Amino acid sequence: MKFWAAVVATGFGAGASAAALMLLLRAVQHWAWPGPGTLLESASAASPGRHFAVLLAAGLLTGAGQMILVRLASGNSIDIAEAIWFSAGRLPAWRTLGSALLSIVIVGMGASLGREGAPKQAGAVIANALSDKAKLSDEQRRLLVACGAGAGMAAAYGVPLGGALFALEVLRGILALRLVLPALLTSVIATLVSWTVLPDAPTYFLPSFQTSASVICWAILAGPVVGVVSVGYVRLIAFADHHKPGGWMRYYAPGAALALLGLVSIFFPQLLGNGKDLAQLTFLGEVAAAPLLILLALKPIATALCLGSGAPGGLFTPSLTLGALLGAVLGHAWSLLWPGQPIGLFAVIGAASTLAATTQGPISAVVLMMELAGQDRSFIAPVLLAVVGATVVSRSIEPRSIYDARLSDEQVNARLKTREPPIF
Repeated sequence: MKFWAAVVATGFGAGASAAALMLLLRAVQHWAWPGPGTLLESASAASPGRHFAVLLAAGLLTGAGQMILVRLASGNSIDIAEAIWFSAGRLPAWRTLGSALLSIVIVGMGASLGREGAPKQAGAVIANALSDKAKLSDEQRRLLVACGAGAGMAAAYGVPLGGALFALEVLRGILALRLVLPALLTSVIATLVSWTVLPDAPTYFLPSFQTSASVICWAILAGPVVGVVSVGYVRLIAFADHHKPGGWMRYYAPGAALALLGLVSIFFPQLLGNGKDLAQLTFLGEVAAAPLLILLALKPIATALCLGSGAPGGLFTPSLTLGALLGAVLGHAWSLLWPGQPIGLFAVIGAASTLAATTQGPISAVVLMMELAGQDRSFIAPVLLAVVGATVVSRSIEPRSIYDARLSDEQVNARLKTREPPIF
């Protein structure tokens, strides 16, 4: 009974904290990039001086934040996956919440990282605190912390089913009936709470797509290509994370890195933020082939640059955006051989399959894509084909997910021993 009371309380706490963080994100974004439109529209209209000044300020703020965070009680890692797998979900509360707050501020200012990191951390901290209060076992704590993180993500994006599956498949690493009900209950409560403040609407708005023989054939061929690219992306993130500056450099590196991003964003404002606006344009087929190629190269580098400098943030939407760009580029190439299909459909399939390959969570990736787009059947068959191909290839080459990539080699080996071995 204590466990289920903690599940309900975690859902309320994760939903309220996610809503507060998303409102803060909007406020920071409006202050940094004033204008009636999206971040991309406002940044495109901003002066070069604002690009440099805002991103430099974000970097300096990150450096100052690091000075404060390292002085807070350390103990366990603030990385949720590492805490779940190796510390039974125990997290240092103040340091984790401080990192979440810093993350949401700098993402609002334009850092090329995901906004989901902050609500995931807040939900996990709430779950950990409730586990202490209820004196739950280590196994119950692991599950509740994963549910809290997934509920935070569900509330931030309005994806209750996807958030629950993400908590189990990606963070907990187990999809079992005994775990599903707590995850579902936590996520749906969190989402309902957030909907009292945030709009109940899809994150992305898509036209009506029709599946065809051309798209099916492309999905079969594109899946393995997406898998290989995803492996490269995971390894890039691992390299960036493992080479973060230490010592006094951790206070100055974010300023230099984000200032560089600000300068490049003068010419490519699409690099700013988590990539949501860029993905939306790609899904609508409104980005030409040449810019797609350039952004396909620059966007993952921008994300790795921010992460490698020590800036905190998530990787979910940047990974989705990379997949959208990759799918659109491959779609343009396919259209030379078999024309007539909307480029946006290729982008949607690329986004879903890249999420699956980078997170090693194919089921949650498909459901998340459907919830984010508010679609049900219009692209499910080619998405499933591409997801299977991408996940099989990526896992065969690189068993680590994008969340495993942040762990040390010893931790990765220990983690892989607990994962159910693949049959392929």
